[in-house]
Amino acid sequence: MKIAAVQMISGPDVAPNLSIAGRLIAEAATAGAQLVALPEYFPLIGATDADRLAAREVDGNGPIQDFLADAARRDGLWLIGGSIPLMANDPAKLRNTCLVFDPQGQRVARYDKIHLFGFKNGSEAYDEAATIERGDQVVAFDSPLGRVGIAICYDLRFPELFRAMSDIDLLVLPAAFTETTGRAHWELLLRARAVENQCYVLAAAQGGQHPNGRITHGNSMVIDPWGEVLARMDKGEGVIIAELNRQRLVDIRASLPALRDRIF
Repeated sequence: MKIAAVQMISGPDVAPNLSIAGRLIAEAATAGAQLVALPEYFPLIGATDADRLAAREVDGNGPIQDFLADAARRDGLWLIGGSIPLMANDPAKLRNTCLVFDPQGQRVARYDKIHLFGFKNGSEAYDEAATIERGDQVVAFDSPLGRVGIAICYDLRFPELFRAMSDIDLLVLPAAFTETTGRAHWELLLRARAVENQCYVLAAAQGGQHPNGRITHGNSMVIDPWGEVLARMDKGEGVIIAELNRQRLVDIRASLPALRDRIF
């Protein structure tokens, strides 16, 4: 079964980003992908806090959510909708939310980013908690490809989150890692999560210089349960595709039964 990650360099305006995402989803479908993941904040990145808040949608209703449902239905695939801004309980904040749609365009899962990124390194500073309301639910769902866990970007640094997903076969991680932190830690953490959970990892990233000057690390990847990188894109816009081999999952878990041997 083929899985695909879409890499983008999203700008601050929603409409052109949706157009690019739609084209790349269709490209993945044409190549035979049965599950496609978009990057974090694929509809807009580099916008002001006010612009992101203005783009919030009510859960279950809005043009970005309609786009995701329509794309999944049109191309007949499982679509992991990166992340989009939804309304929060706090009217001054948003939820950074990943929505999952099946090939009929029905929503089957929602994950709200739990761990909010904070970083300060000279003039480079981020404080997601200032405008984002964190989620509190671990999310995994069943699909024809197996059990799929969802996390977003900074979540990658917290291995206990993935242990709580109950033996996932595939971890999907939309992200917009900074170039600074991504260059140091992105591949290291992705491969570690694949090895320790003995699962495939599908990481869909923002990758390049955005209109506001921000540089995201890119390096979207597909990684197998042994930690081998099956596909990668450095910077730029495009699609990567690899096979999810169920028998490889079975063989690795049988030969090295680390999941069975857990004590804690």
